[in-house]
Amino acid sequence: MCRWLRRRGVRVAPFKAQNMSNNSMVVVGPDGRGGEIGRAQAMQAAAGGIAPDLRFNPVLLKPGSDRSSQVVLLGEAVDTVTAGNYRSIKPRLAETAYAALAELRAEYDAVICEGAGSPAEINLRAGDFVNMGLAERAGLPVIVVGDIDRGGVFAALHGTVALLSDADQARVAGFVINKFRGSPEILQPGLDMITKVTGRPVLGVLPYADDIWLDGEDSLAYGRTLGRPGPPHGTEWLRVAVIRLPRLSNATDAEALATEPGVQVRLTVEPADLADADLVVLPGSKSTVSDLAWLRDTGLADAVLAHAARRRPVLGLCGGFQMLGRAIHDDVESRRGTVPGLGLLPVEVTFGRRKNLSRPDGYALGAPVTGYEIHHGYVSSADATAPLITYADGRPEGAVAGVVSGTHWHGAFESDEFRRRFLTTAARQAGRTGWKAAPGTNFSGVREKGLDLLGDLIEEHLDTGALWRLIENGAPAGLPVLPPGAP
Repeated sequence: MCRWLRRRGVRVAPFKAQNMSNNSMVVVGPDGRGGEIGRAQAMQAAAGGIAPDLRFNPVLLKPGSDRSSQVVLLGEAVDTVTAGNYRSIKPRLAETAYAALAELRAEYDAVICEGAGSPAEINLRAGDFVNMGLAERAGLPVIVVGDIDRGGVFAALHGTVALLSDADQARVAGFVINKFRGSPEILQPGLDMITKVTGRPVLGVLPYADDIWLDGEDSLAYGRTLGRPGPPHGTEWLRVAVIRLPRLSNATDAEALATEPGVQVRLTVEPADLADADLVVLPGSKSTVSDLAWLRDTGLADAVLAHAARRRPVLGLCGGFQMLGRAIHDDVESRRGTVPGLGLLPVEVTFGRRKNLSRPDGYALGAPVTGYEIHHGYVSSADATAPLITYADGRPEGAVAGVVSGTHWHGAFESDEFRRRFLTTAARQAGRTGWKAAPGTNFSGVREKGLDLLGDLIEEHLDTGALWRLIENGAPAGLPVLPPGAP
């Protein structure tokens, strides 16, 4: 919708009051300091043709375990919460979110607000500021979107409305069905019936599109294979195994590798999958020490060590880079003190209390590179080793030791020439002499193509006239109330 509105000349901003994700992006605020927002909101900003803003995602929850999350408020980590103490800080989070939305509405022609989870989470309605609570506070019309891939879409649409209070139901102006496969004629009787029983129109049915590939909002967005791998430019494929850590963060780094033709990138939790991989990647982690223990418990640590012993390349990114070192000294995140690393890089990492949030640039393998940093850990001890990246001011970043390399930078592989040179080196180290980098692959172009395709789907398959009326006038009056209503 952001891309559709941008095409119509509308100055549009995205908004998600609260997101729960370990896929985040660094945004530099007006004061020059870096802050975090959800990666999805950065993508939505790109769809709208604007720079990301901390206000687009004022509350970001970054899960560190099944029971606790780090709270990022307007880009800055301010607390760690559990289900028990979340309620005590919820009013503060809500007021921050409401204020951010009010500012954006004053600056933009339209703001597209995304909810989180379901608007019918009846156990959470009291104090809600993300779904219907936000709609109530800001007077927003609401569209309920159903993912037909999950099954039961008509029951979900009807039940969602029927479990809301009368006031909340009055804001639900229609439905959209997403990811439909098959003949629209077969679905039409269902569309007619759901309109009849709810008194609300289906504003459109978006077809499933194989060619859409956008950054995943969180780890749940990923299947086993990342991206849409094209045929190799040379005679061989390069196979990349990315370990799916329990607290995987910024898996989008691996997605960038998958933009290259002939590169198959797969997420795995099986040690056997590393045996026939050419390149093994340890991605970022929100809980580095805990995920390192998980690597050892599952046998994946031994598989990584065996892969390196066969002189095949290993890459660590942020938390994965820290795991590859000799030791991790952590009195901040896990509070477990000193734990041994995998010992594949001659570095030691110490966790500091202040998180490093920056958008650096520099050079790697003789090519310009940009990225972003989100980490508490820093290299506190290192033997003489070549850096993987050099900051623009000449400082070294990361390390390379034989076939093993690592860096704290996220997003570096979105730099096309560096990505091609790194993969060319990895292919040579793995003995894939038939793999050749395609000269014209453009990461930003691939992303723009996906956003344009989304805009095309909106224009072709949704009632854009009805969407425009909702933006201008809000939900229509007189919408029927469905029983039983809110408990």
